[in-house]
Amino acid sequence: MIWALAVCIIFIFQIATILVLEFRHPSKTVAWLLIMFVLPIVGFVMYYFLAQEYRRRRTMRRRGVITQEEKLQALLRCKLVNRPEDMHGHQFDHQERLYHLLQSITLSPITSGNETQVLTNGPDTYDAILAAIAEAKHHIHIEFYTIRDDGIGRKLKALLIQKAREGVEIRIIYDGIGSLELSSSYIRELEKAGVETQCFLQVKVAFFNKRMNFRNHRKIVVVDGLVGFVGGINIGDEYLGGNTKLGFWRDTHLQIRGDAVYFLQEVFQQDWWFTAKKRLTDAAYTPMHTCKGQEQVQIISSGPNTRDAAILECVFAAVSAAKSRIYITTPYFIPDPSVLMALRIAALSGVDVRIIIPYVADTKLVLFASLSYVEEMLVAGVRIYRYHNGFVHAKVLIVDELLASVGTANMDMRSFFSNFEINAMLFDGKAIKRLESDFMRDLEACEEVNRSQFQKRPVWQKASEVAARMLSPLL
Repeated sequence: MIWALAVCIIFIFQIATILVLEFRHPSKTVAWLLIMFVLPIVGFVMYYFLAQEYRRRRTMRRRGVITQEEKLQALLRCKLVNRPEDMHGHQFDHQERLYHLLQSITLSPITSGNETQVLTNGPDTYDAILAAIAEAKHHIHIEFYTIRDDGIGRKLKALLIQKAREGVEIRIIYDGIGSLELSSSYIRELEKAGVETQCFLQVKVAFFNKRMNFRNHRKIVVVDGLVGFVGGINIGDEYLGGNTKLGFWRDTHLQIRGDAVYFLQEVFQQDWWFTAKKRLTDAAYTPMHTCKGQEQVQIISSGPNTRDAAILECVFAAVSAAKSRIYITTPYFIPDPSVLMALRIAALSGVDVRIIIPYVADTKLVLFASLSYVEEMLVAGVRIYRYHNGFVHAKVLIVDELLASVGTANMDMRSFFSNFEINAMLFDGKAIKRLESDFMRDLEACEEVNRSQFQKRPVWQKASEVAARMLSPLL
């Protein structure tokens, strides 16, 4: 009897702990309570090591990484957009609220002196990145969630070793979870040649520091402070179609020249300080550029170390501002309730909302979680398409002719709250039209989900979707 009472008290204590600590995130609370009921003791141990809110820790702060003087020097080199009427075209003429939100929720302003190139799929992206690296004169900064010791990984390594021997400064950050299979010999060869490497949250350190659930999902390359890359592609042969299960890998990346590169560089500098505890303050990291482009670009980063969920807020604001269309491509569709509501309201209001998700999944549990949102989207008038020509991994948002987003953040709660992510917001018609063209071409490789047919899916699938959705805030 005493043992039963003790177990009951412990169980109540565990539930109370989760309710108190997670009251700001009801969906996460439900997910952890489900785990607790299924695995009472194990679930609480998992919660202790995986669920601690990152902001409670003092290990990472923006303060002190880049001085105000250094920030000012970078801003003085930029063509800043200071008023809504300075935006190109007339798309922002009646979008003052969206404009001011974009300018206020991030440390990175909208700049006008840029030139962008949309890179569709792995081959184009790797060709552009390797070409830029081959031309490097002063430094190469690389940050990826996943780096593999495979064909493209070894090709990159050989080129980096060559550039290091030429005297170019090279720094690499890779994520401890995403690059878990990266061989130690790969790193040793780079370091022997003079390349500096840092692992973002090594698995053992992350586990005992209770940060296992937080991942650096960013993909950044900056060469000489003049050209930058950001998007969905990591370093691995699967992005070249080398994964036999997934087949062709459909992705989107972005090359940037001009002002916005300074802010890609700033994010890398912050992450380097966190991993290496070294500040990169040389003015050579933010040199004067000669880019003649006039495209308007904004770099938006977010992570669990910041108070504001900047990418989530930008997505919500953009979707809420839509008047005619919202096109989304995402491999994982597990939206925050606010984004879910905004999409439903947009569709019910007559906005053309279309979402492309995969047919072939890299993770079954995440696919079932994504499918759990499909029926309510269809009921609201959202059109859902499943990509059949391999695996779609692109992370793209297009809203009217107003703006588009390309980056590392998926349309899911992990990207919004738990991962370190980075997106580029594009405001010029040329880039938006290119992304629209890619989207329309992808639709040709998709099958639109029919509501009546989807409702006939097997009971076991519906049950799987329910379970996956309850756990989705933790996926």
